[in-house]
Amino acid sequence: MARSRTRTMVVGALVAALIAVSAFVSVPVGAVPITLQVMAIVLAALVLPPSGAFAATSVYLLLGAIGLPVFAGGKAGLAVLVGPTGGFLLGFVLGATLGAWVRRAVIASFGALVADIAAAATVVVVVYMSGWLQLTLVTGMSPIEAAAVGVAPFLVWDALKAVAAVGFAVSIRKAGALPSL
Repeated sequence: MARSRTRTMVVGALVAALIAVSAFVSVPVGAVPITLQVMAIVLAALVLPPSGAFAATSVYLLLGAIGLPVFAGGKAGLAVLVGPTGGFLLGFVLGATLGAWVRRAVIASFGALVADIAAAATVVVVVYMSGWLQLTLVTGMSPIEAAAVGVAPFLVWDALKAVAAVGFAVSIRKAGALPSL
């Protein structure tokens, strides 16, 4: 049991680092940049239990909140979390945690691949909903404008990143490098 907890902590720390590193690949597209973070967040949901996904994403947000430049574009600080893109960042925690929970709930009935796809879809939807809501509230955009600026341009890319994360998770699990979920 202690070995499993230790392994979960190590994998969680690596996932938190992966989320930070994936923010450095940032292509500005209006108010919201394209990054590789969605892939890392989906991977968190697929390779960690809900508590581990929560911890890994929370550590990432905490590092950025205290001033380490781990957010997209090398940004940091609380102002980022309450700004236009902060909802996406806050959605990382909720999305990864709910995605991991969905995976755990679905796997016994439908198998690992269906559970992975359901978890990945959950992560993407939760991150988008959280980001869209904050983008609407902070910028004063209408809900349709916020969806056009903060969601629509990213759907195809994030779907591809989610598919890649599923592939990575399957490979990682086959290698036996993960704690039992």
